[in-house]
Amino acid sequence: MGAPQVEKLLGPAKRELFKAMRAFNAAAVGKSDYRPLAVTIRDKGKIVGGLVAETYWGWMYVNTLWVAESRRRKGLGRSLLHTAETEARKRGVRNVFLDSFTFAAPEFYGKLGYRECGRIKGFPAGHDRVTMTKAL
Repeated sequence: MGAPQVEKLLGPAKRELFKAMRAFNAAAVGKSDYRPLAVTIRDKGKIVGGLVAETYWGWMYVNTLWVAESRRRKGLGRSLLHTAETEARKRGVRNVFLDSFTFAAPEFYGKLGYRECGRIKGFPAGHDRVTMTKAL
């Protein structure tokens, strides 16, 4: 057996690790019904807002929600999240979780019914990372 080595986690190494982890998790709690989810808003073909999420075990995890600076405060973020939540419900999802930073959008999520359930102080320095959840 060789010593651990740093690899770019792309391609075969990533697939092999994820396959092993999925098998372990399925043995512990059952099949995840993992499905990726992406919602975008385009203007003349260019993405001006988008959301990337995944659903599994009756939950949706929102990995990324972004709206172009020039399009903010016009309801696009709310629309993206609402569309993702609607799709998640169709998939049988009952709850959502996400992370935000104190310099980003925790107040935005709070207005949409998300509640803080965890916080890492000083991540990044001078700010906090906030984990939030919402029942659908």
